Amino acid sequence: MATYRFRCDEHGRLEIEAAIGTAPPTLECPDCGGQARRVFCAPMVVRSPRAMTQAFENAERSADEPNVVKSIPPSSSASTRQRYTHDPAHQRLPRL
Repeated sequence: MATYRFRCDEHGRLEIEAAIGTAPPTLECPDCGGQARRVFCAPMVVRSPRAMTQAFENAERSADEPNVVKSIPPSSSASTRQRYTHDPAHQRLPRL
């Protein structure tokens, strides 16, 4: 299902949900009975989080031109990684 927007000259914006590709070019306004024209807009432009948008753009860009790695990334220092926990429940977990 997709949400389609229409605009009535007298009453403003209307929205309907319909199967993709089945929305009519005009819709009868429920208030005045006039014809509301369909408004075309980009889907989910303002609703998607910035991090998700960047991830999609990076994935799309790397499909044709992948980033080339010229050196091995630096390893994280051993002091920044937590190697143990104080939770007694974690003591029963298998050791690696």
